[in-house]
Amino acid sequence: MSSEALFMIGFLVLVAAMLAIDLGVVNKKAHVVSMREALVWTGVWIGTALLFYVFLLCRGELLHGITGLAPAELAAYRQTISLEYLTGYLIEKALSVDNIFVMIVIFQSFCVDPRHYHKVLFWGILGAIVMRFAFIFAGVALVERFNWVLWVFGAFLVFTGVKFFFGRNADGEEKDITQNRLVRFVQRHLHLPPLLLVVLVIEASDVIFAVDSIPAIFSVTLDPYIVFFSNIFAILGLRSLFFVLSGFMGKFRYLKTGLAVLLTFIGVKMLLHGIFHIPIGTGLSLAIIVGILAISIAASVIVRPTD
Repeated sequence: MSSEALFMIGFLVLVAAMLAIDLGVVNKKAHVVSMREALVWTGVWIGTALLFYVFLLCRGELLHGITGLAPAELAAYRQTISLEYLTGYLIEKALSVDNIFVMIVIFQSFCVDPRHYHKVLFWGILGAIVMRFAFIFAGVALVERFNWVLWVFGAFLVFTGVKFFFGRNADGEEKDITQNRLVRFVQRHLHLPPLLLVVLVIEASDVIFAVDSIPAIFSVTLDPYIVFFSNIFAILGLRSLFFVLSGFMGKFRYLKTGLAVLLTFIGVKMLLHGIFHIPIGTGLSLAIIVGILAISIAASVIVRPTD
């Protein structure tokens, strides 16, 4: 077995262990998670993701088992692969935040007892992992065979970004998920237990966000390893981040707008590169993405809501 294969097996075992800690071992007993506890674990998982960035910056060649590069080439390769990962991670984390907001709305709409959040989140996040990885492998295969698929992805992201602006009610609040026709049909005819119905609704939202997130990461890189790890580290800590954002949901009123601009920018970037051969560098993309998110958060804090 090659050193690259051994490295990947070892790293996947480590990732699986981290997911087990995030989803099963920590807070396995049903209880209401405190803000302090959620903040601590959110910091742990973000720190873990940044440690992987440092690893790529220092030894990124191990990811593909690359050897024999000159020092200058090796340094350039490490910088490129680490920057792609960091940009991809930031995009996927931002989209994960919107996924969490939808989960919060679902929980509130179905009046889920906070003591049951952990159980429902376990299956919801596990579903998000499965959906994203299924779309990763399918997307990579499509792009490798049909390059024009990237244009379709770009147009889809622009459409989704614009649609995000109109995805809320006139007062800016999310639409009540219980008014969804499919949800009402299931409640009326299938008589599922309430928690199972909540899980199914969350799984359906996972599919939607997987459809958004995979084309978005393809705007940064087509490297399947970078796509994989940027997604897995973005999903790590989703449970703890849920409890953090549930306490601050009303304070970031413009984050949804920022995410809409973010998706539109990523789609335009893909179209510019694919159709007009106008590339936007990864470093510039990272700066624009950070700027969009920072402005939307700052606006949420500074601009006071009107009565």
